[in-house]
Amino acid sequence: MKNIFVIMSVFLTLFLVSCSSNSEEGDGSGEVNLYSPETPDMTKELKKAYEEEYDDATLNVEYAGTNPLVNKMIAEKGNPNADVWYGGGGFLPFEQAKNEGILKSYTPELAEEWDDVEDGIQMKDEDEEWIGAEVFVLGFVYNTDLVDEDEAPETWEDLLDPKWEDEIEMPNPAASGTATLMVMSQMMENGEDEAWEYFDQMQSQISRTPDSGAQPTEDVAKGEAKIGIGFSFMAYEQKLGNDENVDFVVPDKTPVLVNPVSMIEDGPNPKGGEQFADWLLTEPAQEILADWYHIPTNPDVESQTPLSLEDVQDHAMDLDIDFASENLDKVRQEWDERY
Repeated sequence: MKNIFVIMSVFLTLFLVSCSSNSEEGDGSGEVNLYSPETPDMTKELKKAYEEEYDDATLNVEYAGTNPLVNKMIAEKGNPNADVWYGGGGFLPFEQAKNEGILKSYTPELAEEWDDVEDGIQMKDEDEEWIGAEVFVLGFVYNTDLVDEDEAPETWEDLLDPKWEDEIEMPNPAASGTATLMVMSQMMENGEDEAWEYFDQMQSQISRTPDSGAQPTEDVAKGEAKIGIGFSFMAYEQKLGNDENVDFVVPDKTPVLVNPVSMIEDGPNPKGGEQFADWLLTEPAQEILADWYHIPTNPDVESQTPLSLEDVQDHAMDLDIDFASENLDKVRQEWDERY
């Protein structure tokens, strides 16, 4: 009998060691910790669909604004809580995180054949530390009850027309990634001095600068502003989702950029993070993004908006990633001091 207990004890020990080894190596099961600033209701849908696809995995989503999440990841460097990060108003915050050394190279299978830049749009990081999960387009939201279609602005210069004095709402670049992108893009296109002159003139046109990137679109839908600066999905979420009187203009030359997914260096469940990143580019996940009026990067999934990847490629302006990553904090601080 004693021998039996010894044998059972040895077997149990080996079993536990085996389980521990599998857990350390990771197989995508267990808890996967995701950081995301994206719409909580949308990430809840992603969580549900992911857990239905992988019934041995649990997706824990921590929601916060992009800047707080980046600061949190920097503070956790070396001992992170997150395995994977998705979303942030485009790739500029991911470039900041890359410079901090908190991201890890990984390419989902569906993105292996992508070029870094396709038709003028940066689809993934050159070191593959972030990969585009969807495409965002920066442009103008307008209230169709207050602005006729043929009267709506078509270029960034059109926003300086005196008829829009005190009628435009834009987010605060000191707080919002959406507005920071607008400011940086003007600098990339025209140089810093000319860009600041442009924004000096814009001050008389702006009625309000909320911290939230989505707030101008919501205020336009309520008739509290005629024109708002925001991403296309924000406008179509109002127009198609809530039947509001808004529409969207893609300027002739504007930022068109991917919203990425990225692995976190030294995350507790790296295989789980990779599994989520792989899954986020598959049709079921991309259809959820499309249902929220984002433009999918998976070519087998149709956009639910009037815009597709092909439609917006000709509008894409060149984005200098090195300039953006080197000047992001400086530009935010200068905006705060100026305005």
